Amino acid sequence: MVSEIGHGLWGMGGWSGSDDKTSLATMQVSLEKGCNFFDSAWAYGSGHSDQLLGKLIKNNPKAKIIAASKIPPKNNQWPAASKDKLQEVFPRQHVFEYTEKILEGIGINCLDVLQFHVWDDTWTEDDEWKQTITDLKVKKLIRYFGLSINRWEPWNGMQAIQTGLVDAVQVIYNIFDQAPEDQLFPLCEKMDVGVIARVPLDEGGLSGQLTDETHFPKADWRAKYFGPQNLHPTVVRANALMELLPDSMSLPEMALRFILSNQEVSTTIVGMRTLDHLHENVGVSDGLGLPGELIAQLRLHRWDRKIAPWSD
Repeated sequence: MVSEIGHGLWGMGGWSGSDDKTSLATMQVSLEKGCNFFDSAWAYGSGHSDQLLGKLIKNNPKAKIIAASKIPPKNNQWPAASKDKLQEVFPRQHVFEYTEKILEGIGINCLDVLQFHVWDDTWTEDDEWKQTITDLKVKKLIRYFGLSINRWEPWNGMQAIQTGLVDAVQVIYNIFDQAPEDQLFPLCEKMDVGVIARVPLDEGGLSGQLTDETHFPKADWRAKYFGPQNLHPTVVRANALMELLPDSMSLPEMALRFILSNQEVSTTIVGMRTLDHLHENVGVSDGLGLPGELIAQLRLHRWDRKIAPWSD
């Protein structure tokens, strides 16, 4: 059982403005507020977020913390593409090597959820990944296995799910990105696969803080994502959503409540780097959701996008 608000650690390991002391304090309060699912990845600072998660676990030996992390693609290509071969991305030795690195970084013997950080369904019939995952479970190095599905390709993982080896999928799902509802979510329900909804606030596009003058440091991934081709369209769409806000509700709250109103979502991982973010987001987990009429209005704001150089 996972908390419906999970804690995403990308911002603590790979975004500008993060501070370890603040990050750890926020994670501690998050745990105390009832969050038990923490999502990390080796790519978040070359293992840095794994180490932060390890400190949280060490500081709370009696807490039931569900630790999730991800193995980076060996060829360092995000997203995966059909031209890439499985042996170039997740060969057996690479998967075992990084599983051990993640376990060492967190300081545990068995990881609750191990995920491939990218995926392409052309690899589904390759027996190597199937045997690798089976062996990791037999050796009790991992409990469950998941896929992190490429941005704006919710269909690209459905074949793998049907093998029965996938226990969870992590997919972008928010007010803008509603496509997972079409085919992926029904399949996950049929196959009893957990759904981790990531990017609930569209990397900040649904934060209510962006303007046409917003700029991020060059080293920050968001500087590319919210470049000239994406910033203005995002601001326009976010401003349109502001007109639908119920009294005393922020845009991030409405965005999170939209996701949690979908019963097929197991948990949504929010990047909470400060206590202010934490208190605002965790408070949404109150079972209230959103009125059906408002959800129907929000469905009209679906934004189907295609992979672009700035979105990698």
